[in-house]
Amino acid sequence: MIGRETGDELAGVVDLFGALTRSELERALDELAFKRGEAADRDTVGNAVDAAVADYYLAAVDREKTTLLTPGPVAFPSLPDGAEDLPHILDIPDREVDRAALVETVERRLRADAARAVAAGDADRIERLVDVSYDLETWGSTDVSDVRNRLDDAVETHN
Repeated sequence: MIGRETGDELAGVVDLFGALTRSELERALDELAFKRGEAADRDTVGNAVDAAVADYYLAAVDREKTTLLTPGPVAFPSLPDGAEDLPHILDIPDREVDRAALVETVERRLRADAARAVAAGDADRIERLVDVSYDLETWGSTDVSDVRNRLDDAVETHN
């Protein structure tokens, strides 16, 4: 069923084009549903995209007065069945996003998310963000050990 794709599969669809706007990703999922003879549930699709962004499978970066989604630091992009034909079906240009700007945006978001999770005492989110910090360092060749240390300290405080 379209909209139940994993974060890795959503990242795979986006990766086919380099980056997509949210509406382009939704259009790609609509096409994928049509190709499969299924229906795409708008609410389910929207929730799946929101979850993929929240969980760092997709990263959002602002460019030229629009927000583009790219595969994020935790994603291992994989293609859902039938997705390989999407570039031939859709009139969406291939895009490249400035990698340094993307990494900076994701790092800034991680710092903000970590501060919110620590302030809220959200142990599950804190643990998830520790994992994201490791992935971000590998994916973005950046150092966020200070964020991870703050998260680790918060876990110890709450235990």
